[in-house]
Amino acid sequence: MSVSTLLKVVAIGHLMGLVLSSTIERRLNGTLGRTPHMGWSSWNVAQCDAASERYAMDTAHKFIDLGLKDLGYTYVNIDDCWSTKQRDGSGNLVADPNKWPRGIPAVVNDLHNMGLKFGLYGCAGEKTCASFPGSWGHEVQDAQLLASWGVDFWKHDNCFTPCPVNPPPQTCPDTGVDTRPWYGKMRDAIQSVAGTKEILFNLCNWGRNEVWTWGAEYGHSWRMEVDNWGDWASVVRIGATASRIAEFSGPGGFNDLDMLFVGNGVLTEPQERVHFGLWAIAKSPLVIGADLNKIPASSLKILRNKDLIDINQDELGIAASIFQPPNAPAPVRGQIYPYWAGQLSDGVVLAFVAASSGGGKFSVNFADVPGLKKGVYRWKEVYSGQEGTGEAVSFNVAKDDIAIFKATST
Repeated sequence: MSVSTLLKVVAIGHLMGLVLSSTIERRLNGTLGRTPHMGWSSWNVAQCDAASERYAMDTAHKFIDLGLKDLGYTYVNIDDCWSTKQRDGSGNLVADPNKWPRGIPAVVNDLHNMGLKFGLYGCAGEKTCASFPGSWGHEVQDAQLLASWGVDFWKHDNCFTPCPVNPPPQTCPDTGVDTRPWYGKMRDAIQSVAGTKEILFNLCNWGRNEVWTWGAEYGHSWRMEVDNWGDWASVVRIGATASRIAEFSGPGGFNDLDMLFVGNGVLTEPQERVHFGLWAIAKSPLVIGADLNKIPASSLKILRNKDLIDINQDELGIAASIFQPPNAPAPVRGQIYPYWAGQLSDGVVLAFVAASSGGGKFSVNFADVPGLKKGVYRWKEVYSGQEGTGEAVSFNVAKDDIAIFKATST
């Protein structure tokens, strides 16, 4: 079978078969993570300095003032460095009183009263990546503490975990080490408190052990690559990987492409459109990593694109994947392929990505798009708002930019 034929078979099977994913009974629970979570995380903003009540409350108010809450951004997540360097005499994690003068439960209560949710960060190892206390040997105790505080989200990182190198370094160089046992311990701990508090569980093992093949049995989302470093190369690397593993996402468990670098002043505006657009159609969690007090209007417009958010939050939960139209070049590993499609509950999302082609005119007959038949369709390009009807669509896409269409029956 040729590469071209195989790609078409995989894409069609993915789009047709995953329609059933919305009816699969999840192993964790049936209420959380039915669509990718949306929110904000502190790390990309100011690293350890942003792990505080001030940043959490300020972001919560910005969610409301900027209309982000109404669009679905509800999780205010604090990353590494929120605790003291030592547990207390009973072995409990302690919120740094300088960063959390009222304590975390008071902040959680405030956010809940605003209709928002609160998340925290931890680590599977003995220490977090910034060398604060990890959850190794304290999984149940930590889950009980989170439940008592009313925490809604827990990110579980992979630093200072067991490794053939002794003592374990921050990052184990042996990628063959099986990460599943310690993620299973935290999953079980979170399940043990589910009767008092449901907690969205995010696995952050950096894509090791092909986590996308087993993550759905352990958490609601899983990091499928190493970190997004905020540069264009990271967008290309992560987007290329996401295109190969789309079939493993579905309601209750999604590939996490990492926090967004939209609004951080690193990417160009077209690159930010590609970044957000791919994350949205790949059904990644949409987690803002920018200071909402300083974010440019152009970046905020991208993050507030309701058409794209609706695609990301579509109830089918089917991630878009690549397909190869007739006469199109074959995919190249490590590059973002230009043609993507994914089924929606009321149509199909179609994308042209000019990340490796240098830009130009892209065309496709709808009959060649997985999930569609020959016929006339109505389409809308979600960034420009341009609309049309026909049996095909053509669009000029500049270098490092993207065009995303929603196609529906006429």
